[in-house]
Amino acid sequence: MATAVLNASPQATTGIATYHQVPETTYKLDWADLATLDLSRFDQPGGKEELSKELFEAIQKIGFFYIVNFGLTQEQVDQQFAIGKEVFNLSTEEKLKYRADLEHGGYNGYKPEGVREIRPGIFDNTEIYNIPKFIPELERTHPEVINANRVAIETFARHIHDDVVRKLLVLFAQILELPDEDHFLRSHRYDQRSDCHLRYMKYHRRTPAQNRELENVWIKGHTDFGSLTLLFRQPVAALQVRAPKNGESAEGEGHESVWKWVKPLPGSITVNIADSLEFLTNGFLPSSIHRVVAPPPDQAGIDRLGVLYFVRPEDSLELRPVEGSNVLERLGYYSNEKSAESRSAVGITAGEWVKARVARGVSKNNNDQPPRGEVSELHILGGKSAKYYD
Repeated sequence: MATAVLNASPQATTGIATYHQVPETTYKLDWADLATLDLSRFDQPGGKEELSKELFEAIQKIGFFYIVNFGLTQEQVDQQFAIGKEVFNLSTEEKLKYRADLEHGGYNGYKPEGVREIRPGIFDNTEIYNIPKFIPELERTHPEVINANRVAIETFARHIHDDVVRKLLVLFAQILELPDEDHFLRSHRYDQRSDCHLRYMKYHRRTPAQNRELENVWIKGHTDFGSLTLLFRQPVAALQVRAPKNGESAEGEGHESVWKWVKPLPGSITVNIADSLEFLTNGFLPSSIHRVVAPPPDQAGIDRLGVLYFVRPEDSLELRPVEGSNVLERLGYYSNEKSAESRSAVGITAGEWVKARVARGVSKNNNDQPPRGEVSELHILGGKSAKYYD
């Protein structure tokens, strides 16, 4: 399926100071060994086939990987960090004008700090601003700093979706040996309603006392809601991935695992698989488990700013296993679709899943829900749950 790609040349920003990334930590951390995919090879002869093999090997181990040479300059990436910084510098009163309807599953707009209780009396330290796709059905009001820089933001977001995400979805179709390499593109169209969004995210620094109380865990181990998550290089070390202890094979029930740090590789995007691809493959592509922890001491006093892109299927897509995959057939992933072991979500659409996870994530703590840091499993919808990991 042909997909138009916007010109991703740098676009001028209005009223935005140049953003400078902070230095990386000097501490020697236990970094995860992640594969790196060079997307510049995608259109070369045999490139897709080689990349799909590399990606298949990568996801057998962890489900996180890096991509490089994705068609955006460091200047364009830093522009987005600069815009995000200006958004969060707005007054609380101004930001709350654009608050997302979190309680009803709405994720677009502003999420203030402190919505979720992590431990008794300690609340989350994240501010978020989500910008949906630039299509008529999802138009909404934004702060002037976003309106004034809409061209730069839209060019950036559409390049990610139309060029970067497109290539990754083709590679996953090849891994599954689907009859049509465009299979996933038809359920991830830019002009159709879905919860894809560009995110600016700010983790506020915590006090040493708070970190001790939280045992240095800011966000407990979890999976993401959609198909893929793309994280642009963030020099403040805080992201950790749950990896198999022996480092040899993908994690499953009963396997020992360890937490490893995700290194901010220069010029890269860190990518992880999320819930929808797990449902669509009945567990063959498992949703990657990750968490956010307190940064090492030389970065402890820095607020951690992030730029991310979340890829989610069209709202109407039912999350049942894809048909026609030689791999799923050969390995028996179709056989337990209707059994208790099923890791699909038959009868649930992508839009329903996202909205239910969002709403449950911010529901007020009461008799049926302790603080998030004390929860290991949370019922979401249709017998499906979200699990949280220590």
